Amino acid sequence: MENYRAPVLTASLLVPPAVCALLVPFREHFDNANAALVLVVVIVAVAVFGIRLAGVLAAVSSAVWFDFFLTVPYDSFTINSSNDVEQAVLLLLIGIAVTQIAIWGREQQAKAARRRGYLDGVITVSQAVAAGGSTDDLIEQVRAELTAVLGIDGAKFVAGDKQTRAPRLNPDGSVTRGTHVLKVERDGLPTNAEIELTVQHAGETRGRFLLTAATRVTRPDLEQRLVAVALADQVGAALATHEPTRPHL
Repeated sequence: MENYRAPVLTASLLVPPAVCALLVPFREHFDNANAALVLVVVIVAVAVFGIRLAGVLAAVSSAVWFDFFLTVPYDSFTINSSNDVEQAVLLLLIGIAVTQIAIWGREQQAKAARRRGYLDGVITVSQAVAAGGSTDDLIEQVRAELTAVLGIDGAKFVAGDKQTRAPRLNPDGSVTRGTHVLKVERDGLPTNAEIELTVQHAGETRGRFLLTAATRVTRPDLEQRLVAVALADQVGAALATHEPTRPHL
């Protein structure tokens, strides 16, 4: 987004007056409502980039220049007609509403793409487990998936059933430190300690992943945390029949 943010913001300010200026020769021959619809199209074109500020600026710029170029008295920021006032206000409100809808749509699209990515990762790991390949390779694969899904710095696998007092990512997706439930969506994962993700199968602990999120605050949502648990469970299923041949740090 940063690559095109500046050009889009510039366009949001400059395109509406340019369009209004192009409509000036025809302003005596069509209703201002039609001109307002043209400007709505301009706002939509800006809003699809998903930059809220650009959409709002395009809406404001459209309303201002609609007033200046296309309402009587022309070439003035004064409006004499109450209908023109209503159209300018509606143009502004519709533009802001369209921007919000466009941004919501992009967010939903991004969430859907992330879900597909999570699902692909779990399926790939499941297929590796079913194929009965090397548990070392599987653990390496899951380490990479955990790092990507949770947005953390890294993960290491430790075999055995020894428990620690480290913060814990639980099977229900909650994160706890002792008896205290952490608000991950608000405060992020702990940065001052490794987070323990237990690897289990059929109720038996096979090891744990120690997750590190030390360099930045990351706030994986519940869905991401449950995907991490599912990935760890796949390792547990594999370790039920095969043990890793080397430590994974």
